[in-house]
Amino acid sequence: MSGGPVPVRDPGLQPERTLLAWRRTTLASTVAAVLAMRATLRGGASATGIAVCALSFFLWLGFLAVAHRRIRTLGTAAGPPAPVLTPRHAAAAALLTVALAVCGVALVL
Repeated sequence: MSGGPVPVRDPGLQPERTLLAWRRTTLASTVAAVLAMRATLRGGASATGIAVCALSFFLWLGFLAVAHRRIRTLGTAAGPPAPVLTPRHAAAAALLTVALAVCGVALVL
């Protein structure tokens, strides 16, 4: 062990990285939803395709609401924010992401 000074961690970097990660995930989710809708409407819209497309749209809106809440909280925090993403919100984001993936697979097949 060296007796050198312990580097001080900048508490402002982690929330900024988290904010950027939420924005990237939201953008990727938006692109995936738009491509799914485009594929459904371009290949001859069936009733099932339109239903899955509508479901994926509402799932995307739910994910967008959860992500927007977290982005807004991270952007307005004066210092390192307290963890405001409760387990319930984390589970909602994960379930919405998985459900969107399932809808995407259903649209492709």
